[in-house]
Amino acid sequence: MGTLINIDNGGTLTDVCVVDGDTVTRTKTLTTPYDLSKCLFDGLSKVSAAIYGQPNVRDLLLSADHIRYSTTQGTNALVERKGPRLALLHDAGLDLAALKASSDELFGVLVGDRHAVVDSSNDAGVQAAVIVTNNLVSAGANRVVVAFSGDDRVAREKAFKNILLQKFPPQMLGAVPVLYSHELSDDAVDARRTWTALFNAFLHPAMERFLYSAEHRLREQKSQKPLLIFRNDGDSARVARTAAVKSYSSGPRGGLEGARALAAHYKLPRLLSMDIGGTTTDVGVVENGGVREALRGHIEGVDVSIPLCELASAGVGGSSVIQAVDGKIQVGPDSVGSEPGPACFGLGGTQATITDAYLVLGLLDPASYFGGDLKLDSERAKKAVDEHVGKPMGLDTEAAATAMEAAWVAQVAEALTATGDMTADTTLAAFGGAGPFVVCKVAEAAGISQVLIPGLAAVFSAFGLGFSNIAHRYEVPLASNDDAGLNAAKAEASEQARRGMFAEGFALEDCTVEFELIAANSNGEGDSEQRMAVNGSVPPEAAGKLSIAVTATHAIAQPTLSGNFGSGAGAAKADGERTLHIDGQATAVPVYRIAEQAAGASATGPAVLEEDFFTCRLDAGWQFEINAAGDMLLRKA
Repeated sequence: MGTLINIDNGGTLTDVCVVDGDTVTRTKTLTTPYDLSKCLFDGLSKVSAAIYGQPNVRDLLLSADHIRYSTTQGTNALVERKGPRLALLHDAGLDLAALKASSDELFGVLVGDRHAVVDSSNDAGVQAAVIVTNNLVSAGANRVVVAFSGDDRVAREKAFKNILLQKFPPQMLGAVPVLYSHELSDDAVDARRTWTALFNAFLHPAMERFLYSAEHRLREQKSQKPLLIFRNDGDSARVARTAAVKSYSSGPRGGLEGARALAAHYKLPRLLSMDIGGTTTDVGVVENGGVREALRGHIEGVDVSIPLCELASAGVGGSSVIQAVDGKIQVGPDSVGSEPGPACFGLGGTQATITDAYLVLGLLDPASYFGGDLKLDSERAKKAVDEHVGKPMGLDTEAAATAMEAAWVAQVAEALTATGDMTADTTLAAFGGAGPFVVCKVAEAAGISQVLIPGLAAVFSAFGLGFSNIAHRYEVPLASNDDAGLNAAKAEASEQARRGMFAEGFALEDCTVEFELIAANSNGEGDSEQRMAVNGSVPPEAAGKLSIAVTATHAIAQPTLSGNFGSGAGAAKADGERTLHIDGQATAVPVYRIAEQAAGASATGPAVLEEDFFTCRLDAGWQFEINAAGDMLLRKA
């Protein structure tokens, strides 16, 4: 087996994880938002230097069996409401009020007043539609979405597409991209299908520019393997076979796949994953070996037509802007990202973030942060904290930073408790660059008494990509609720799967193929839809509108996990002390370098646990144990 290269691109940092058998090499690099392919190759260069002793991206790529990539760019774009301006063309049958009811605020951001009813049934209607389209583009629309309703919607959208292609040929300069709702899903529920198309159109431009640029650069480096995009359904596919909407939350889903592997390895019945990056906190649940997944997923609280795991994203991260607003401390949702970054990065940022607060409070070491590659500026951090929180709130620097921590912890804990009640058997898995910061305090606020920090916590979402296969899923409605309708839909779905897997380089006969029947009641509500096994005929209990779904999967190499807890090897070895400001008190605490600890070593808090790419404050009343895999278990005494 060759190496597995996994890249997770976040808003502030880009993580690279290379798995070669039992050896894992990882690194981080600052995300370059002006050219995301640059930070990708910066990361590949850094990790190749760690492997070969000097940068050698070409040999690294030639050694790879698979190159998998995920991103939080789509999640961040929606959280921060930054993206293209869309226009919506729809027929009279589409209920615009129902569409806005899902999220009037989000509709206002994506579409606003750039929408119109069109009639494609006659020449006059078509001519009017062309004028309307021109007017919407003149009003600022960058992209157009077309969504019709009714049983014949697909045929009418296709006919309208032919008309617009004649009026706005794509080869002409200035032609505006148009997306038709049926091209993403044949979901009979208009609102879900239309929202899916709107989200895809919103996310498409940035993803397209970067991913094709990255593919081009990989080919220049003689890469023999295609770039695989890890999707939010937990599987991977080539760039050209991936819809932009399926990149939404793909990075956090990678962490959730890793969490599922951890839960299975350590036999944890309920594992709550908390992935805190620069811009967002992403929370998922693994229960009884599986992740929570909805047949019709949710993006920003809006129902969409595609399956999605249930991941909650809150706009709070290590680079979230923290400021005093009307006498209260506000955390996020805006983020300083990597450019200019937190004030302490010394790259021109002036806004205060929790990273600045933890430098002020003594948790972070200015010299060792980011493996020593990024020297933190304490004076800039203090100035930002004073300017944006301390002076407006009438607090000194340390008190302001402590207040920032309290607000930040409360918001993270709220994201955790939103997933449901914290049962006695709930374990919190904390990862991402900011996940371990003050995880004990976050866990206490959420009512959790056991925490698992993976040894690869800083790059855990990137590591989790390795637990994916290459797969495609297609859904086809039944023309009739009988065996003839089932067989026809099954044949059409199989042909779509065959074409999809052929484009990945695999014959359908070499893949695992699974069918399921999906039944929706008359109102098409997502939570009332049921999945049923397909056993050659339509089950007698199947009612309502039916569709057949096929998933074709080609399994590829995955990492393995090792290590266990409970060996009790003795006390952890401290590497000096550090003075922290904890709840207003200056306290000297031991520092434990994770890489220097023997398997089974343990210690009690207060203390600092530190490695090159993350730092954790172990609070009083908590103890930790590290195992041979470098994973750490924290328990409240």
